[in-house]
Amino acid sequence: MSKVVTKFTRTVPHWQPRVTPVDLAEATQEQLDALKVTPSNTKVSDYVLTLAHDVESLKVRSPLFNAIMYDKGGMSRAERELGALGASMVNHCIYCAAVHAMRHAQLEKSTEVTDNLFRDGAKADLGPRDRSIFDFAVALSETPSQAGPEHMEALKAAGLDEAEILDLILSASLFGWANRLMHVLGDPVRLAEPAK
Repeated sequence: MSKVVTKFTRTVPHWQPRVTPVDLAEATQEQLDALKVTPSNTKVSDYVLTLAHDVESLKVRSPLFNAIMYDKGGMSRAERELGALGASMVNHCIYCAAVHAMRHAQLEKSTEVTDNLFRDGAKADLGPRDRSIFDFAVALSETPSQAGPEHMEALKAAGLDEAEILDLILSASLFGWANRLMHVLGDPVRLAEPAK
């Protein structure tokens, strides 16, 4: 028995796909080749294994994901995670929000920002740089045209340069797409404890 998770938290729930993920033992060579380029070289997630049913898309998705979230230069990794978190909160993607909040906390070695966001939502007390990043990601995710000149001014006033702003646009936009794909392909669930 499992329960769909509806509350934001840094505890990453299990993601239950609606389509059976590719079984690595039965994967085609083309699927195995596409799966070699993954965000994490330590484990292939059920999400990525589900995406492996469409090899051509996965071959493009994984390198794009890695370039946007892990490339050197530009915005810091933690700030990219904050942009992705803003998008995931707008899209109410519980799984992605948990992953990005956990990574942000690990990279910053602090849970303060994500604690504040999960407790107080968009009105959370954030420093000027985090506030400008989060507000821009939220506006862009709600309706792209809402991310207006005032957001750009706030980002620049907080010290972000053009390369960092582009990284923010890319990280929030990537998760605008990824959140919706995850919603269609599966659900975040917390597995019930076995009865004693």
